[in-house]
Amino acid sequence: MKFRRKSATEPETPDQAATEPAEGSEGQVSRPAGPYDVSEMPDLPEGVQRIDLGSLLIAPVVGTELRLQVDEASGEVQAVLLTAPEGALELRAFAAPRNGDLWSEVRPQIAADMSQRGGTASEEEGRWGTELACELTRTLSDGRTGQQLSRIIGINGARWMLRATLIGGPARPGADRDTWDAVISTVAVRRGDGAMPVGEPLPLALPEGARRVGG
Repeated sequence: MKFRRKSATEPETPDQAATEPAEGSEGQVSRPAGPYDVSEMPDLPEGVQRIDLGSLLIAPVVGTELRLQVDEASGEVQAVLLTAPEGALELRAFAAPRNGDLWSEVRPQIAADMSQRGGTASEEEGRWGTELACELTRTLSDGRTGQQLSRIIGINGARWMLRATLIGGPARPGADRDTWDAVISTVAVRRGDGAMPVGEPLPLALPEGARRVGG
C-alpha cells in the first residue's frame, strides 16, 4: 500500500505534526502531542482516514509504502513498516502496566541483545526521553559487510508501550529527525480492555481489503 505525492516523508497534513509545549518550557521547547491512545486520538482532516491494523492505527504518510511483517509459520502480523527510499520505520505495540515504565525495563535488555550480536547500543536523549542508537555489522547477500544503523524509541502510554525503530537513513546522525518524529507522533494505539501479560505484543491485523503479495 503506497502513499504518493511529491514529498518523501512529510505527513499527509500539517495537523498530523501537531506539537505542544513541554512541561515548564513556557513555549520555548515543544514535543509531539502523540502518539495517542485510541480513546483520545484527534480527528484527521476531511477525506483523510487512518488505516486500522488492530492495535495500531496509522495515518497516511506521503512517499512511503505500508508493509506488514508476517510470521511465515503462524501467519500472524508481527510489525508494521513504513518504508521510504532512505530507510524504514518499524512499529510494534506491547501491553504495559498501568502507570508503569516498561521502556525503562526493556531498554537494557535490547542493548544487551545488540551487544551479544556483536553490535553497539548507546543511550541518547530524544523527544520522548531516553532512546537507543544502535549499530550492527551485517553480511550482505554478495558477501560484503556493512553497518546497519537503527534508532529505537520507546513511548509509554495508557497500559501500552509503543516501540518505534528507525532503520537506515532515518537513524543516521544529521538525519531529519523532526520529520520522522512527527510521523511517529501521528500513531494511535488500541490497547483493548482484556487482561494481558506485561510485555506481550498487542495483536495486529490486516486492513480490510488487503491481500498478501509474494510467497
